[in-house]
Amino acid sequence: MRRSFGTMLLASTAICLLAGAPARAQTAEAGPAAEAADANEPQPDGETAGDIVVVGTRIEGARVTEALPVVVVNQDKLDAIGAVSGDELIRNIPQMGDVSFNPGNNAQTSNAARGDVGSVNLRSLGVGNTLVLLNGRRIVTHPASQGLSDTGTVPVLSYNSNAIPTTGLQRLEVLLDGAAALYGSDAVAGVVNTVLKDNYDGLRMQAQYGGAEGTHLREFQGNILAGKSFDRGNITASFEYTDRSALRAEDQDFTASANLRPLFADDPDFADSLTPDARATRGAWPALQVPVTGGRPRRGTTNLTTAAGAFTVRPTRLGGCSQALTADLCLVNTALATNNAFRDLRYDTAVGTTVMPSVKRYNAFINGHYDVTDDLTLFGEFGYYRSNTTRIQPPVINLNQIWIPASNYYNPFGATTVGGQPNPNRIPGLVNVPAAGLPVLLTTYRFVDTGPQAVKVSGEQLRGLIGVRGEAAGFKWDSAFVYSEASAVDSSLAVRSSALQRSLALATPDAYNPFNGGCIDSLSSGDCTPSSQAAIDAITFQLRRASKTTLTMGDFRASRADLFALPGGDVGVAFGLEVRRETQRDDRDSAVDGSSPFTDAVSGAVTISDAAAVSDNPDTYGKRTVAAGYAELAVPLVSEEMNIPLVRRFDVQLAGRYEHYSDFGSVARPKVAAAWDVVDGFRLRGSFSQGFRAPNLEQVNAVEYARLATSQDFLRCEVDLRAGRIANFTQCGNNVGYSRRVSGNPELKPEKSSNYNLGAVFEPAFIPADLGRMTFTVDYWSIKQKGIVGILGNDTAVALDYLLRLQGSSNPNVIRDAANADDIANFAGTGITPVGRITTVRDQFINLQPQTVRGLDFAFYWQSPKTDAGKFDFSVNATRLLKFSRAPGDAVDQLVAARAAGDINAATPLPETQNLIEANGRPKWRGTASLTWSLGQFQVGAFARYTGAVDETAFVDAAGNPWRVKSQVTGNLYAQVRVKDAGGLGGDMRWRVGVRNITNEKPPLSSEGYLGSLYSPYGRYWYTSVTTEF
Repeated sequence: MRRSFGTMLLASTAICLLAGAPARAQTAEAGPAAEAADANEPQPDGETAGDIVVVGTRIEGARVTEALPVVVVNQDKLDAIGAVSGDELIRNIPQMGDVSFNPGNNAQTSNAARGDVGSVNLRSLGVGNTLVLLNGRRIVTHPASQGLSDTGTVPVLSYNSNAIPTTGLQRLEVLLDGAAALYGSDAVAGVVNTVLKDNYDGLRMQAQYGGAEGTHLREFQGNILAGKSFDRGNITASFEYTDRSALRAEDQDFTASANLRPLFADDPDFADSLTPDARATRGAWPALQVPVTGGRPRRGTTNLTTAAGAFTVRPTRLGGCSQALTADLCLVNTALATNNAFRDLRYDTAVGTTVMPSVKRYNAFINGHYDVTDDLTLFGEFGYYRSNTTRIQPPVINLNQIWIPASNYYNPFGATTVGGQPNPNRIPGLVNVPAAGLPVLLTTYRFVDTGPQAVKVSGEQLRGLIGVRGEAAGFKWDSAFVYSEASAVDSSLAVRSSALQRSLALATPDAYNPFNGGCIDSLSSGDCTPSSQAAIDAITFQLRRASKTTLTMGDFRASRADLFALPGGDVGVAFGLEVRRETQRDDRDSAVDGSSPFTDAVSGAVTISDAAAVSDNPDTYGKRTVAAGYAELAVPLVSEEMNIPLVRRFDVQLAGRYEHYSDFGSVARPKVAAAWDVVDGFRLRGSFSQGFRAPNLEQVNAVEYARLATSQDFLRCEVDLRAGRIANFTQCGNNVGYSRRVSGNPELKPEKSSNYNLGAVFEPAFIPADLGRMTFTVDYWSIKQKGIVGILGNDTAVALDYLLRLQGSSNPNVIRDAANADDIANFAGTGITPVGRITTVRDQFINLQPQTVRGLDFAFYWQSPKTDAGKFDFSVNATRLLKFSRAPGDAVDQLVAARAAGDINAATPLPETQNLIEANGRPKWRGTASLTWSLGQFQVGAFARYTGAVDETAFVDAAGNPWRVKSQVTGNLYAQVRVKDAGGLGGDMRWRVGVRNITNEKPPLSSEGYLGSLYSPYGRYWYTSVTTEF
């Protein structure tokens, strides 16, 4: 990072020197991104509506962009949304799908996004299917991966939307059409182009403060935009600083506890379901086991363990005690029970945690250009982003079993003497326990006394660009070199297994004590009898992960809008070459990457990971080089001067791109688009394109990594149901944690897609000018993908094992312990062959079955003329999903058929792949509306967002019907006043007061409290800002 930063600093210094050089007067030429405007949307006052949208074509000045569906979020809409981060901004685009890659989604798990991260997911096709550009060129992906998905797709790497500098943002262009023929890989669902301000001349300073009502969330942002135009150039710079305090779980009832069953008590179909109780089976109350080769330990005639040697420790007041340990604590000769009367022994993972981390974010960007001659311009950009976040998660667990040596000071089956003195903690009168004592296997436990886990992530992203553009032979051309990199360093408290076992072996009071339970008065949280601080310090360390991605790119591109003339007009052409190199490195801590495995001193068993709560995860490194070329033609076949009835204009766009990848070969993709103006004010448009998405470097290069996963063991649910221990399947409490092992696949093929788009644009010319300008658009779109990179999924694998074991076989990818004596007793009388607990589920990235997504987009724009009552701008943008399906594959087909036939329980949750509309994060309808009223120095803006209802497919009633997560409508409102020449300094001041979610709508309830992929986890948010501009 240091060498790269120095290189970028030198490049940016050169840019600044060029931009500041004196030269003769000339009007600065706007770059391609600066010229972009939306042809279908009224422009703010003072701007003219052009036909060029950079994101849709490479031909400057071509009118063919009218064939393309583009949404532009201009300055008025940016103001109405009131976003202070890229993630907040992206969520307000109706065509944007669920944003699963964000720190507010599954906030209490280590598998969710960590750090200041947001993702981009057009059409809900999955992160990685939308290309993100900055001023028309690619940006680097965020280096840390995440793999949460309900369909098996694996969105492991994402562009970080929070790295978008909202201060310097001029507009956001969203192309709702496949664009692989122009831009290459990832542009399957479309392209998001962030256009930053340039050619700014002046100084603007802004400070904003806001917070979510009734919570600890407070947010301050200060920013500066400065620019200076010279005789032959300009330099524009922006800087923003954001400081946000954490949103705490305790702030709201739907996040305050992991047990949300009280919130469903009034619904008769779901009141008895245990799904909303997500408290963890791993808590301060341990699951323990001793070897019974010499017989079951007992005192007198009282057995102190099960036949398999299992026992636990729990409060005396819960009953069932086999041996008192203290006045409030006793040993129980059963396995750890966390259901029915003992369900409160589960750990409440929400207590003391955060829903959104605290964030400090710095974002700086500088761009400039210098006109060397009338036809040659040097230009450059330099951007730097940094963030520091702190997130509080539950205390760490022991994912890997570990033996407690017989010498442990607190071992109730320990040696008879400690240091030559009688052992005060050995149970007196033990039978079948030797004088040297017995070791104890710690199987399920949470190190609550180490405290909540603080996860600190620092992220950095930098980008440097230097280039030259000009005109020659009628062609506008430019060439640039870009280097960008992103890094993330993740640090969190962890327990080292080797150090833990050394502490557990101590025969002194400073030994770690896992036999002391939690708190008697609050069973689900806290540890009121913690181990000594010396013991805690001895076993803990900071687990570190460092990740980095880089993008190095050089390109040349040229275009001419008037290559030659046809009767219908000038033919435009564009072509270009691009070479880029991408790298990705994920450097895991030595405790988990296999370089320092843990060898159990008692059993001799070797575990690759030496971190008690983290599965092994090797380091990953991948690189690729991509060489590409593209060409595009804009062909006007008919013009209005030709006077052809019902064909006022007819324009065609033809494009193609060829890319060669160093790691898997070559891909070529075409695109055809057309715009047909039937009459003045009525246009039909359509396009066909083929796209592709290369497997990302982690999917191809990962050897095998492991993650902690938790699922219902459906087979044991069936056992409990047959044994009469539960009344129905939804009452099952057999949540089991295991290691989910996923391996990369170098044989992966690129995902391929076919996109169709048909639409109409109506701009009624008959409406009088004093009623303003109106535009209506409607577009039908269809995307069919083949070979989506994904996995079968752990829940599906466990369900398949459930079915196959009922049929007498098993799923080889679900690995279980051998059945012990307790398992045999538990399965007795059910007719099901006894099995042990799930330890591992294996999976691998594969190319899945085809997926088809179809929908309709609607838009309405109205801009009034200036009147005595002011000026109005109104827009509505909506999308409706018509189809979202994927062939399920043989395994899911088999499970669905078995559920329908009654071979497995009707309440077994399965992935719904045939019809994914309204499944989890895919509402049928989404829409936004904005209204801005301006009169003199006053302005009022409103913004509304609608998100349709969805089904939570993993939360079903006894009949298998999913929980309905309701729809939501939220509204934003702001008012501002401008004061000319504030303070007599020649500048203007703007004061704004605003509120987001003005009606204080809570996110619709789900079994986890809320769907973090769709909704913000807080209600009404107030803010005020002051802006001064000179």
